[in-house]
Amino acid sequence: MALQTEYEFTLPRGYADSSGNLHRQGVMRLATAIDEIAPLRDPRVGANQAYLSIILLSRVIVKLGSLPVINTKVIEDLFSADFNYLQEFYRQINRDDAVKIPAVCPECKHAFEVSIATPGE
Repeated sequence: MALQTEYEFTLPRGYADSSGNLHRQGVMRLATAIDEIAPLRDPRVGANQAYLSIILLSRVIVKLGSLPVINTKVIEDLFSADFNYLQEFYRQINRDDAVKIPAVCPECKHAFEVSIATPGE
């Protein structure tokens, strides 16, 4: 069993591209340290801390419908309900207690996942 690093989602409303096509199905990957650090160097974040979420989401969303590229302009143009959904989805898949490792029962050889406890639990 491999570590799951990509998660499918469905936007509540969907992103409407310039041709009027609606994109609702997507894939978000787990964030890396650089995904969270790099946006802090962006001058748009310096001018408005809220822009951090836009850059971060543009880095971790790897697929949205048939769009060839997901960039900050796509995230900026999302409906508010979809933007809020993606922020919560990001928190859900990246929180510490979401980390699971594969395990196998030594007696029956049944494969399963085990949640790793974070420090302080």
